[in-house]
Amino acid sequence: MSQEFHSLESQLDECPLPRCGLMDRDTRNAAIAALWIMLLFGIAAFYLPTVMLALGSFSTVLAGIFGIVFVLAFFLVFWLRARTQRKNQGK
Repeated sequence: MSQEFHSLESQLDECPLPRCGLMDRDTRNAAIAALWIMLLFGIAAFYLPTVMLALGSFSTVLAGIFGIVFVLAFFLVFWLRARTQRKNQGK
């Protein structure tokens, strides 16, 4: 048992984890941006049924279109952000 422990300990010493942190500046900024986007869309999704019911009293088609646009906007924001990041990495 102790021999297995020493073997594992020596393997850990060969590949130490970074001591200064897990994320660099760009990764941290991307995570913060994703958190804000998720938070804002989460709040909007909380009110989505209320808005759709209000729109549905005028037109069910309009309420359906609003729901579809909301879901597409969620993915569009992340797609645009990824596209911008790829463009900035090339420079």
